Amino acid sequence: MGGIEFLKGHGTQNDFVLLPDPAGRLDLTPERVAALCDRQRGLGADGVLRVVRPAALGVESAGEWFMDYRNADGSLAEMCGNGVRVFARYLVDAGLVTEADFALGTRAGDRRVRVHPDRSVTVHMGAARIVGSSVTAVAGREFSGIAVDVGNPHLVSFADDDVADLDLRDQPAFDRDVFPHGVNLEFVNVLDADALRMRVYERGVGETRACGTGTVAAVAAAVHLAGTDTGSSTVELPGGTVRVTVEHGASTLTGPAEIVARGELDEGWWAGAARP
Repeated sequence: MGGIEFLKGHGTQNDFVLLPDPAGRLDLTPERVAALCDRQRGLGADGVLRVVRPAALGVESAGEWFMDYRNADGSLAEMCGNGVRVFARYLVDAGLVTEADFALGTRAGDRRVRVHPDRSVTVHMGAARIVGSSVTAVAGREFSGIAVDVGNPHLVSFADDDVADLDLRDQPAFDRDVFPHGVNLEFVNVLDADALRMRVYERGVGETRACGTGTVAAVAAAVHLAGTDTGSSTVELPGGTVRVTVEHGASTLTGPAEIVARGELDEGWWAGAARP
């Protein structure tokens, strides 16, 4: 024993490796993150969540803990709505926080969370801002989209035909002048006045079974098209269903959070994973 502790969890099947590292001692290189997330070479995941004290990374936060989130390709990410639910559940289960309602830090700012008795989690996601419009293309088919900032960038496109039929194996094209740092791409069907269906292609990852910030962006775009900035909706994803409420300057996301496994990474593997 004596290896590097890890846990594996998911929120609506958007899955993550959690690395408890309060003092920030792990050398979490992009190469190691990519190796961890590789589904053949490593544990397999859509991203890595390091559980660290804010002071260890030199960041300011009102929370005791900071979610150091990395995409599957090793790049840094501002925020992850599914990841923050898994992160919050871990903190409660591990006894690292004593209240069910607390704040934690992210690169998009502090987020207030509430872990419910059934271990579902509500996250106060902050403002979802409509910032413009752009286009994307899937297999040569162009979609117009609404650009939404949820602490990270999104482009939400609504489709009349079933989004389940879209081929998202390759990254859809998008305007890199509008999104120089990349963008999360959501493709949405309106099912009812308060129900959406969505698929997502996440920057730095590929298609995932769910995207928490993406669901907030989708609901914000839907209410914007309806001529308002307030509304609630369920969002059906390949990995499950969440509930989103958006208001002027605020939004919440409620959904499940699961811890699947825990163990230790072999130190020899960890050393070798530092190499590309």
